[in-house]
Amino acid sequence: MNLRRLGAVMLKESRQLRRDRVTLAMIIGIPMILLLLFGYAINLKLRGLSAGVADQANTSASRALVMDMMATGVIAPKMAATTPQELTQALRRGQISLGIVIPPDFEARRFDGRDVAQVMVDGSDTVVQSAAMQLAQVPLDTAPIANTRPLELSPNPISVVSFYNPERRSAVNIVPGLIGVILTMTMVLFTAVAIVRERERGNMELLIATPVSRAELMVGKVAPYVVIGLLQTTLVLGLGVWLFRVPIAGRLIDVYAAAMLLILANLSLGLLISTRAKSQFQAMQMTFFVFLPSILLSGFMFPFSGMPPAAQWIAEVLPLTHFLRLIRGIVLRGAALMELWPDVLALAVFIAVMLSAAVLLFHKRLD
Repeated sequence: MNLRRLGAVMLKESRQLRRDRVTLAMIIGIPMILLLLFGYAINLKLRGLSAGVADQANTSASRALVMDMMATGVIAPKMAATTPQELTQALRRGQISLGIVIPPDFEARRFDGRDVAQVMVDGSDTVVQSAAMQLAQVPLDTAPIANTRPLELSPNPISVVSFYNPERRSAVNIVPGLIGVILTMTMVLFTAVAIVRERERGNMELLIATPVSRAELMVGKVAPYVVIGLLQTTLVLGLGVWLFRVPIAGRLIDVYAAAMLLILANLSLGLLISTRAKSQFQAMQMTFFVFLPSILLSGFMFPFSGMPPAAQWIAEVLPLTHFLRLIRGIVLRGAALMELWPDVLALAVFIAVMLSAAVLLFHKRLD
């Protein structure tokens, strides 16, 4: 072992790492991102779940019960309804996560000791189901009504009804989300190395000599991956139905339309990465920077409502966040794709911006 030669190799490697800005960013950035995400953004205790209230009794006691529920911090009022059917429709469209129904005979139910309210919960998210149980434990005012006997309340005067996943099976929630995770991981990675691979293999010289435009070259490079993405969607969906008995409440055409939006979003993002990366290794590193926040902030692993506002703003930029809302709404709640139009619009804007940036930044030159 020659220490001089060893030192020369170590010096050369150190200088190469210093010049490689992407690797240097990975060395510093990954620990910082993980620390910030797990220490600040990830919170398993849900707060501020969007809720709708249908107070059909509209008495001082019923309003006090609703205020007590709001005081827990678990829910935040988003809409007022007049009937339970309105809350059911809002749950199906994903506008709210919980619905609180107080029947017209609220006072009579208090007097008889029956259930005085019902909490309807979107069971497509099992974490939300657990949080709804906290509302059932809200203490009810047991003061006797004037000129009546003291109240004899049931042990649990607030009932919880779970929609879309009454068995609370985690597979029902996870399998549709896995479609988005797999498409994000594969589509971004495949296209991120597409242009870089042409440079490393020396094929870029041949492409430069052809009359193919920038847009034609980039669209042609990613078009085969669209078919691959649809095949992956079919595979995950089929295995989910066969092995885990995941119900498909919505239309299959809406499922594939939502998957197509995510595929195009990830392909356009991968193309943008490929225009900036100098090597396939750099492209994979940059892909990891996108994949890590997508998994942790989209709501796939951790509850979206438990994150602070700053983390939610970042998550709204990620395509996986909107796809999870779409796929769970269609597959589990039976919603139509256009009923979830805000997330459709968000993905369409993302595709347009990323694809335009990729085409503008790509140059048919070796430098």
